[in-house]
Amino acid sequence: MTSANLIKKTGNIRVKSQVKILSAARTEFVLQGYRGATVQSIADRAELPKANVLYYFKNKENIYHAVLENTLQMWDEGIGDIEQNEGPKVAIEKFIAAKVRMSFKHPEASKIYAMEVIQGAQHLKDYARTYQRQWVREKAKLFQQWIDNGEMVNVDPVHLIFLIWSSTQHYADFDTQILTIMNQADFEDNDVEKVIAFLSDIILRGCGLI
Repeated sequence: MTSANLIKKTGNIRVKSQVKILSAARTEFVLQGYRGATVQSIADRAELPKANVLYYFKNKENIYHAVLENTLQMWDEGIGDIEQNEGPKVAIEKFIAAKVRMSFKHPEASKIYAMEVIQGAQHLKDYARTYQRQWVREKAKLFQQWIDNGEMVNVDPVHLIFLIWSSTQHYADFDTQILTIMNQADFEDNDVEKVIAFLSDIILRGCGLI
């Protein structure tokens, strides 16, 4: 085996192990919370020796930070950029659809983020004060431009973003409650599109876009 192939193989093993560890960690942090989860319980769920987990992440806090960073990166990539030339209707539809699909596909990631915020966002304060605050300000400014141009009704742009966040993530954070009330064992294939259509209709009507 050449050095290049060995490096590639080693890299693949590293990536696969890290993905496995982070997947197990998401489940443990949702079930046990940050305080209740342990490196050993994460290792057991990942079916890896504890020493392997510590080799990649050093300690529980590093694992937790990696899970949070992975979640934030996934949301950023999923939502993408909201462009002015798209207009408010298309931008809101894309925003809602992306957030709903992520909530249904990765509910554990949303739950961990929500739990972290509820507990004071100790591990997210820098992110919230810098990147997230700036992101909201930029998008709110864009919505305000559309409002000023008469392209949508006068709503508070920041609270509009809060509304989209909360209504879409509800289906991840409170999935047990929703499924119990709807008398379903699990979400069905067409539930995602139903939720996207419903939320889009309600929010677009409130913004005077349909």
